[in-house]
Amino acid sequence: MSEVFARHAHPVPRLLRAEHPGWQVRADAIVIGSGIAGLTTALGLRASGSKVLLVTKAQVNEGSTRWAQGGIAAALAEDDSPAEHLQDTLVAGVGLCDTEAVRILVTQGPDAIRGLIARGAHFDTDASGGISLTREGGHLRDRIAHAGGDATGAEISRALVAAVAADAGIEVVENALVLDLLCDAHGAAQGVTLHVMDSGQRGGTGAALAPHVVLATGGFGQVYGQTTNPYVATGDGVALALRAGADVADLEFVQFHPTVMWLGPLAQGQQPLVSEAVRGEGAFLLDSRGARFMTDVHPLADLAPRDVVAKAIMQRMRATDEAHVWLDGRHLGADIWHQRFPTILESCRSRGIDPVTDLIPVAPAQHYASGGVRTDHWGRSSIRGLYACGEVACTGVHGANRLASNSLLEGLVFARRIAQVIAQDPQLPQDPLEHPSTTASGLLPHRARRTMQQAMDRDAGVLRSAVSLADAQRELHSTSHAEGAHPCTEDWETTNLHTLAVALVQHARLREETRGSHWREDYPDRVDQFWQVRLVSCLDADGQLLTRTEPVEYAKGP
Repeated sequence: MSEVFARHAHPVPRLLRAEHPGWQVRADAIVIGSGIAGLTTALGLRASGSKVLLVTKAQVNEGSTRWAQGGIAAALAEDDSPAEHLQDTLVAGVGLCDTEAVRILVTQGPDAIRGLIARGAHFDTDASGGISLTREGGHLRDRIAHAGGDATGAEISRALVAAVAADAGIEVVENALVLDLLCDAHGAAQGVTLHVMDSGQRGGTGAALAPHVVLATGGFGQVYGQTTNPYVATGDGVALALRAGADVADLEFVQFHPTVMWLGPLAQGQQPLVSEAVRGEGAFLLDSRGARFMTDVHPLADLAPRDVVAKAIMQRMRATDEAHVWLDGRHLGADIWHQRFPTILESCRSRGIDPVTDLIPVAPAQHYASGGVRTDHWGRSSIRGLYACGEVACTGVHGANRLASNSLLEGLVFARRIAQVIAQDPQLPQDPLEHPSTTASGLLPHRARRTMQQAMDRDAGVLRSAVSLADAQRELHSTSHAEGAHPCTEDWETTNLHTLAVALVQHARLREETRGSHWREDYPDRVDQFWQVRLVSCLDADGQLLTRTEPVEYAKGP
């Protein structure tokens, strides 16, 4: 294949805001995001004595991590091993995992979790006092550690936020939207511009300067109208990196969680998740006729990998002309629901559903982005001084489909590695910044967001085809001409989402096969050796999206 495989004809904005910032603050390192990846990176950097500026879009405890229900995966049991965890991850990734990245994840994972415990995170324990472990889809062993039953993310966030608050060397800036990367004349990162929604000394648009910038901004779930992601998941980090010239990869591999509570045809935004761990405890799916259907789809039935379950649900919904299927957990009993899934139980009951006695209406919704800013095994992007970890990054760990509960582990493990490599990098003096000579252009108004989301839900969701993706591309092109935008948070976010939607659809159109979480209805049975590649995109100087291929060595396991 040629180096440049495809070129998107319509320019993508290269800058959100061109004016010089009104204030500046300096640090040794800037960490953007306050989920497990960002908080862990900040704490790791402090271990080497770095002065850290931690920037978060809302409050410090409002990232995606707090919403994680199921748990965090690691080979902690005596009958488990990193080699088995690696093999399960490779199977889920359908030949596109970076095997060495997965090996790093599974071998360093157990110690990373012990480090979380040392920082004060409390995991549920069994009768012997050991960490209680359960199973989720795609795992052949019980290796999912959880806290508070189904409140794992909330507990991890609590512990890490407390540790950050106790460290005077970490300055936290809340309610701050990151805009663009600042680079020196050699193209190295030297900081970011921020818009702080505060009327104080650092309110409005300013610059945070440092020779190390770590993106931990989470995913881009709000590209879709229905998602499990919080409202802050607008792809700000991936869009920033792309505008700066960094490589992004695997954007076509969007994971749709199979069991998201169905709230009706008009529901939009963040939807309530019903964790895969509920099926791990024995709940199963039923169609509108009350028939189990996953037993005929996959040997693991209701605990098949998420892409398999999501596709099976969508196909069954089409076959029965229904808007959702049902999750049956009534046989689990009241004690299991109260002890193991108190958050989900309360979420259901607040919506008039009692899972102890009622079926739960569920349907797939966007949940996780396997792709993002392309990094090496130390979290380094293609731009010197710019790093990424967590959902904003593409480490290659997930390949074509993330294995359940590997995401918290990935953020944890690679955050620790970024902190380590930054500590070994000489703190060179900052070179003079190259202030942008262009003006911000292509800003989209907030009102364009819903039109874009509807097109992505309809044409680039669980089931895709050349026809539907061409429709999505046309709708996105039309949306790009929307007028009336102003420099404000809602319009900046909408522009970021549109940028990511354009790149995602381009990748999905190019990959003419069905692999993992990318399902092409026009190629339903095709997993092609031709596509044993990673699609990598960047912007050229004119803002055109260039997509090339990156070979992936076949992942054979241990």
